[in-house]
Amino acid sequence: MDTEQLGVILKRFEAPDEVRTFEKGKFEIVQIGGLTIGRASYQPGWKWSEHVGRAAGETHCRVEHVGLVIAGTATAAFKDGTVVEMHAGELFYIPAEPHDSWVVGDEQYVSLHFLGADHYAK
Repeated sequence: MDTEQLGVILKRFEAPDEVRTFEKGKFEIVQIGGLTIGRASYQPGWKWSEHVGRAAGETHCRVEHVGLVIAGTATAAFKDGTVVEMHAGELFYIPAEPHDSWVVGDEQYVSLHFLGADHYAK
């Protein structure tokens, strides 16, 4: 059997199904195997409350996330004052509690999102 007969699907983020762009960043979405997977790419200086939330009239993200940091460092900062840094190579779970996020340092931040991508930055 060949891959077409087996129903194998191959996709790349270089040809996403959807791209959500905003100042200093973008969120690319691929639909595959019943899943929505996102790739976040944020430039230094990016902050969720300023570059995503402001356009939606929100101060905090309320989306639940499961993902993997590919490059760079970012934070998840919760309303109670807890701030968590996420570094390249780390898997993360962020609950649907109100949180802000920003890039730390001068390196681009890139992460894959396996949960929450369908609702993020809409």
